[in-house]
Amino acid sequence: MAGPSDHSDSGSGSALRAVFEQLRSAHTLSLTLTSPLCLAVIALDRYLSVQHPAAESYGYDLTVTDGQWRIKCQLADSLSQWVRTGSLRCGAGVLVSQLSMIHDETRLSHSYVRIDNIHSVLELPERFLSIKDVGGIPEWCQDHVTRSDGPLQLSRKYYLPLWINDDPYGSVWLPYSPPPDVVIDVSRITLLADLEAFFHSSRRPLPLLVRILHRSRIRYYGKPGQNIDFPFQVYCEVADQSGVMSMVVWNDLCPEWYNRLTVGSVLYLQQYSLKHSYHNRSRPHIRTLSLMTFHSIEISLNPRSPASVVTVIPPKSVQPQWGLPDVPYNFATRSEVDSMNNNQACDIIGLVTYVGRVERIRSKEKTGPEKFWGYRWVHAVDGTTDSPFILEIFSSSQPEIFNNICPMTYLVCTQMRVCQMGCSVYLTSSTETQLFITGCHKKQPYVSEPKVKAFIQWTKTLKDSVMLRRTAVGGHYCYPPAPPTFTPTTNNNMTNEPITAVADLKGELESLQYREHRRVAVQGYVAAVQYHTWPPQPETPHSEHQQEGVSVREVTDTGAEIPPSTMDEMTLRQREMDSTSPDSDVTVSPKRRRVETGLRGVHRQYFTRSKMQFNRQAGLTSNEEEEEEQRDEGELESEESEVEDEHTSAVEKEVAQTSQDIQQAASHPTALWESKVWPLVKQQVTDHFCCGRLNQESIPEKFNFDDREVLLHHLNLSPARWTPDLTSQTHTHTPVACTGYFTLTILGLNQKAAVDLLFVPVVSPDDPRAAGVPHTQHDNSLLSCISTGRLCVQPDGSLMSSAPQLESERVVCILDLCLLGERRVEVICSKLYRTADICQPNGTQ
Repeated sequence: MAGPSDHSDSGSGSALRAVFEQLRSAHTLSLTLTSPLCLAVIALDRYLSVQHPAAESYGYDLTVTDGQWRIKCQLADSLSQWVRTGSLRCGAGVLVSQLSMIHDETRLSHSYVRIDNIHSVLELPERFLSIKDVGGIPEWCQDHVTRSDGPLQLSRKYYLPLWINDDPYGSVWLPYSPPPDVVIDVSRITLLADLEAFFHSSRRPLPLLVRILHRSRIRYYGKPGQNIDFPFQVYCEVADQSGVMSMVVWNDLCPEWYNRLTVGSVLYLQQYSLKHSYHNRSRPHIRTLSLMTFHSIEISLNPRSPASVVTVIPPKSVQPQWGLPDVPYNFATRSEVDSMNNNQACDIIGLVTYVGRVERIRSKEKTGPEKFWGYRWVHAVDGTTDSPFILEIFSSSQPEIFNNICPMTYLVCTQMRVCQMGCSVYLTSSTETQLFITGCHKKQPYVSEPKVKAFIQWTKTLKDSVMLRRTAVGGHYCYPPAPPTFTPTTNNNMTNEPITAVADLKGELESLQYREHRRVAVQGYVAAVQYHTWPPQPETPHSEHQQEGVSVREVTDTGAEIPPSTMDEMTLRQREMDSTSPDSDVTVSPKRRRVETGLRGVHRQYFTRSKMQFNRQAGLTSNEEEEEEQRDEGELESEESEVEDEHTSAVEKEVAQTSQDIQQAASHPTALWESKVWPLVKQQVTDHFCCGRLNQESIPEKFNFDDREVLLHHLNLSPARWTPDLTSQTHTHTPVACTGYFTLTILGLNQKAAVDLLFVPVVSPDDPRAAGVPHTQHDNSLLSCISTGRLCVQPDGSLMSSAPQLESERVVCILDLCLLGERRVEVICSKLYRTADICQPNGTQ
């Protein structure tokens, strides 16, 4: 068979069309390509599978193009791991090696193409960079292949958001539109206080006239095997002159009405149902209204049996004589938050100074499909104190606002909850939280609130240039700080994380999904410490020297005295980092970089001491060791045609050259300390988890208005649609107050496993991590710095002179794990407990 490039180069057709024509005319329904087909991923859509276990409950449809045609294909279930780990993403290139034609035998004329095998994922090849309008690429479709706006697997009528379940997504969710003028009959309405009588009788309740006071985020309750077209649910708190009651919007009505049922809207409800109230859910705090709240029953709006009729009254048509209460607010200033009770609800307004990246945490629900919550950390100031609001904001089913929070915008958050953890105070969003940013405040009910007006007056005294210097975005951020002492988790104490064996970290790392944050604790001994400057600087030869009688070696590429075992380990770690994660410390010149993965999905490779020893005993060279590792991971066989070589060999050469460039430009340790036991046991360590150098994405950077769109693109989760303009734009990463970082090697208590952790100290109040953390002075020894997370002076190699304090010190480290995507795993040590800080469950130390 001719290679795909032969067709695309001819100009008379496209590689994509040629392959699908062969698939259609093949005697079998499956086609294995002798040379993988290089395509660009332009859309990724997720849907709930029909029958799958919880961990694999979702399927994916993939829209790809060769530049001339585009087509939506189903991704085989065995390949879904590529998406879940962020390796297969929009705006990337993909080499497809096997496809199938799937026919739905229960329907007439419904067929689609399925991608059964992927050779690898690439950075977008240069020939696709000329694409400006993805929608302008014609869709390839034949009579026997169905064109569908929904899932190709027709048992589902909707797509879910790519990474979380609680956002409106897709064309089935109708957008907000101003309500039209209507005429209603208010002479025959009933009050909420009278509904109890209707509930206990057979009479159909009369229409209601109510105002929405609060609205929850969307709840998705779909499950495999469930026969509900749109399993969505939304709670609203509605009120009239007689009281407040919950209203539940069910199923098909959610996509139709969610964006139109805004807080403050007035509704005329007909043909609704009454049901016993569901008590096991969160409720907003409504303390400023002197109205009765009815908890026994709730209003249900259903798409059928009976079909509820909802009418939104235009604001200009709302009459004062209806007696509808105003939306209640409870705005609090930053100076007032410190004295508020834990879990107390409040509303806030502030000027945003810091916006963190969007991360995900896994839901603890034991039933139903796997689910994640999306959240980000935000700082905002209101002028009442020097300290900012520290806000943990979860997705509120307002993606157009949540994804556009940026510094220098005015942010309003309603129904936030106060969280007090020791000396740390922050606010976290609730199910009923609503977000508003600059551009959304007009005509909102809160604009007349006294504290909102006072805030606006304060902002008029500010200079944008001064405030802009205080802004930052991104980087590793986790709050609140860990408590000063560590007590293992028990039934009565959930303050700390459970302790994980160092050897079990492999399972933790390999089970991470894209942008998933997970916190674990490990215990052991500090076996080695390395100090690296940041950003990476050109290297100059140094000689070995002694500081205060302590052997602290300065490490360079040449001229440094490094024991063979240490050099082997550093070379091994370097090769691991170059082969498994794109280096973000430097600007990478090639336009493509291969992401090598296994056939069974994405496998993060961890080189271990036992594996190295086995390969050496088998007589394998370092190159052969890498080839053996790739075979163990199930890499595709090496039989490739000349056409495949055009796609891959050039890429591999560029990657090899890139690795050499990275090794020359990256920051090697400028100082190294090893414990006395580490040289003796490192050869016996069977698992040494080396997760690479510090990622650029782990360091907060300065905010720049000119780079706003690009910065938000990187801070938000990987999009479900490719936007060529954003993908092609670059910006200069200007780090905030980071001059260096440490790599700690923690040896497990049994001396069989070790892990390398990154510790990035706080060195300046400009670092977002410094907010809300008490600034305590210490002796600025290395142990004190790692224990507190803060340095009292600028870091340099001299800190290593106090490293011997770590000798034989049993420690517990709190680790923040996050899969940044593209096989880049972030392992940050956010807290180190010394022996004196570790308490036994019974309270002894």
